[in-house]
Amino acid sequence: MSDATRPTFTLDGRAVPFEPGQTVMQAAQAAGVYVPHLCHHPDFSPIGSCKVCSVKINGRHAASCTWPASAGLVVESETPELNAERKRLIQMLFVEGNHHCPFCEKSGDCHLQALGYHFGMQDTHFVHVYPRHEVDASHPDVFLDRSRCVLCELCVRASRDVDGKSVFAMAGRGLQTELIINSPSGQLKDSAIAATDRAMSVCPVGALMVKRVGFKTPIGQRAFDHADIGEQPHET
Repeated sequence: MSDATRPTFTLDGRAVPFEPGQTVMQAAQAAGVYVPHLCHHPDFSPIGSCKVCSVKINGRHAASCTWPASAGLVVESETPELNAERKRLIQMLFVEGNHHCPFCEKSGDCHLQALGYHFGMQDTHFVHVYPRHEVDASHPDVFLDRSRCVLCELCVRASRDVDGKSVFAMAGRGLQTELIINSPSGQLKDSAIAATDRAMSVCPVGALMVKRVGFKTPIGQRAFDHADIGEQPHET
């Protein structure tokens, strides 16, 4: 079906064509329009957990990654109000974890860091929580730093739907929510995880990392070192 024959909705005044079954986010991405997001990934079914992709649809807030596209929708995304709300969400994620960008191995490739730059974040606004999170370095090839985890559940979905292992799950509620390991000991060393698993490569931050490959791509040559996250093509 060509663009001329497909139904459309309006996104920030632009007509966006879509295929039946697509979400607002999927249609926007297909049209080359960036809608800020963190927990969304085109390879996995959306869950709408982070709310960074929230837009206004016919005047009401909604997660663009889960809202079905339909003809005639009026969608607002790039507004001062929505970007201010997104900035606050990113700031909350920073203070609810322990993110030390200058010496994190994912710096320059981290979507949380890149979103902070995208929204002009210069401070965290909120008081830091400094939660105590366990690091699991028990596996010979991979490690998990829960201080960097943003609870996007991408590793949960990847391990279940692609790797067929269901290594990861979420437990707890509110600030006590954390990523857990499905193994007898609750540690990575006793799980079925492998460095080559999709779950390891899908993490948007530095929570799940493969050992002995840190800084393989030098700082200054990474995805977001020279281009804003909204100005370049990438898988998410």
